[in-house]
Amino acid sequence: MFEARLVKGSLLKNVLDAIKDLLKQASWDCADSGIQLQAMDSSHVSLVSVNLKAEGFDKYRCDRNLIMGMDLSSMSKILKCAANDDIITMKAQDNADTVTFMFESPNQEKVSDYEMKLMNLDQEHLGIPETQYACVVKMPSAEFARICRDLSNFGESICIACTKEGIKFYAAGDIGTANIKLAQTTSVDKEDAVIIDLQEPVTLTFSCHYLNMFIKATPLSQQVSLSMSPDVPLVVEYTIHDLGHIQYFLAPKIGENDS
Repeated sequence: MFEARLVKGSLLKNVLDAIKDLLKQASWDCADSGIQLQAMDSSHVSLVSVNLKAEGFDKYRCDRNLIMGMDLSSMSKILKCAANDDIITMKAQDNADTVTFMFESPNQEKVSDYEMKLMNLDQEHLGIPETQYACVVKMPSAEFARICRDLSNFGESICIACTKEGIKFYAAGDIGTANIKLAQTTSVDKEDAVIIDLQEPVTLTFSCHYLNMFIKATPLSQQVSLSMSPDVPLVVEYTIHDLGHIQYFLAPKIGENDS
């Protein structure tokens, strides 16, 4: 038997909103430690990794490891039927071919349940190597989202340059160029701080299209962390308070220094 209950059901809705445009189908790996999802997007450019810890749920039970392959747009349609303050419970039998979503209103006056067919997806689990990054930047997620949206008006790529002075975002296109520089904040304890942990300066270029997909996770966390090293994928990580995290991996564009 598998059962996972979240009193703050809107968290699950936000997790799905953050991945459903990148991934059409994916498998949720359920174990006693929690739920994980790892999948490449359809064009194999980016990798999404979701980790929801068992102790982050209000009730969690997983008697044996279970892999639930789901069509994420179908799952999204079902979760849209839940109000933002609903309590959401996912349930499945050990070798079931369906999963049940139960939505309860806070006053328990309305309870609805939806059953969804599961899919057999042959997705291999991709090992993500532990990497020491040359630069890790923590910054407000809303600020990062705004920069990505603003700069995508200028070009198809965003160049991110990190030095000890700060982090610079640059884009160029038909209408001109855009430069946004953020200096490191002096006070570290604020939610809106920009914190740069720099081993060596890094400059890499990434696709706007994918960065704009990643920022759909902004509602999950007030801060985002960007981990960069030369020639390895960028990691964009959002920590979901008390529940886990969502990470996006994106390979840099090669040989584009000023486009």
